[in-house]
Amino acid sequence: MSVEGIWNIVIATPIGQQQAVLRLFSEGGALRGVATGEAEEVPLSDLTLQAADRLTWRQSITRPMRLHLSFDVAVHGDELTGTAKAGRLPATKVTGRRDTAA
Repeated sequence: MSVEGIWNIVIATPIGQQQAVLRLFSEGGALRGVATGEAEEVPLSDLTLQAADRLTWRQSITRPMRLHLSFDVAVHGDELTGTAKAGRLPATKVTGRRDTAA
């Protein structure tokens, strides 16, 4: 299963729902990604697809506040569900849907 494509994700945080767009693509035989949200675009690091349906990555953001996030999601077709964790804060729910029109 390919996870490449455009994904619209929602992160349920203590300060409300945060939306972002993930762009996942192959480059030089490796999976790469970029997240866009809150007027900033950041690269995904440590992006790994495990067992064909578990996707993990890290990213750092500065808006709405400076955070280093770790994501762990399960991909089922055009949907994903999982968690995002920022340091010592509790994990928050992540949901997403592939943009099939892109």
